[in-house]
Amino acid sequence: MERGDLMAAACPSREVFRHVTSQWGVLVLIVLDGGTHRFSQLRRKIGGISERMLAQTLQWLEGDGLVDRVAYKVVPPHVEYSLTPLGREAAEKVAALADWIERSLPEIAAIRDARDR
Repeated sequence: MERGDLMAAACPSREVFRHVTSQWGVLVLIVLDGGTHRFSQLRRKIGGISERMLAQTLQWLEGDGLVDRVAYKVVPPHVEYSLTPLGREAAEKVAALADWIERSLPEIAAIRDARDR
């Protein structure tokens, strides 16, 4: 597969890239890789995310075809979010990056400490 021109300012891949690799996009994908969640469950699992930012991130990922949103017609409203097949593929990739960061964190911390001395 040939890569597009991601380095070009007008490359359409950049918007999706920004959504998937944003701090919150990565975390939403990782959480949803564990299964379907309601909005409040996502918010509890992702420490530090505001309601507004979570809603926006879910909208971006849904718009990119990575997240599926199902609204049930009940009172009170019940909405569930899950990954699409494309979203599961993306989650696998960002989870691998997150795993690498966590495995490498001691080495990264040592480099930071040495630099700061």
